[in-house]
Amino acid sequence: MDTDGILGLMQETAEKVITPRFRALEEKDISHKSGPYDLVTIADKEAEDYLTTRLRAAFPDALVVGEEAVFDAPDLRNLLPNADHAFIIDPIDGTNNFVRGRDEHGVMVAETMGGVTTRGWIWQPQTGRAYVAERGAGVRLNGEPIVRPSVDRLPLGASSKEAMNGFTADGHLAPVVWSQFACAFDYPAVLHGDIDFMFYTSMHPWDHLAGSLMVTENGGVSRTMDGLAYTVLSRSRGLLVACDTLVWMTAQQRWPAAIKGPAGQIFKAN
Repeated sequence: MDTDGILGLMQETAEKVITPRFRALEEKDISHKSGPYDLVTIADKEAEDYLTTRLRAAFPDALVVGEEAVFDAPDLRNLLPNADHAFIIDPIDGTNNFVRGRDEHGVMVAETMGGVTTRGWIWQPQTGRAYVAERGAGVRLNGEPIVRPSVDRLPLGASSKEAMNGFTADGHLAPVVWSQFACAFDYPAVLHGDIDFMFYTSMHPWDHLAGSLMVTENGGVSRTMDGLAYTVLSRSRGLLVACDTLVWMTAQQRWPAAIKGPAGQIFKAN
């Protein structure tokens, strides 16, 4: 199965498994994982099963790991860094949005070879946007290269925290910009120049591997706050994704002081 074939599989999964459940979930179809805002639905589980089965059939020697599988068996995540070949699945990124009937949800898959991210896919079922990245070959939207527009403003970040949204890299309050509460939409926002940087405290590979490859292939950077490139090995608390190195350095050096709210809250974009 080639790059387009995997994208087609993701689209097929959404069409057959995810979209029929969209705005049609019953209460019994939704459950909580680690907290009241950490939801999982029957569509998440069915989509992950569908993708996992098909990818294992196409790549019998590859390790296939999904978000929901790791929740049930956390040690699976520890196998990823040493896997010769692996696929990492986020069956529905933005599950809370999906539950609320919002369009901002997507399917994400990343491929690693020896712990290095080699390909990444994001499919947004409700927008029809397909983002595909291959290491060394750039990132494409629906088959066309993405050209980030130049912007005449201070580098702008986004937040999911009401008190902290709309800050520039210099720590100044700017017009309100929100995280979409889904990496499948936040990473494209950086690619298209809607925002210039994002900060995450969650480091899960299913959330960030595909998008990080896309950003770096488009000239940006994805690094932990100590300056190390984000990889499947990353476990620290604090991931800063930016459109270029200068923006990353400015945000990393000057912006952290602005991300603590009145009660000491840390800005968390996902």
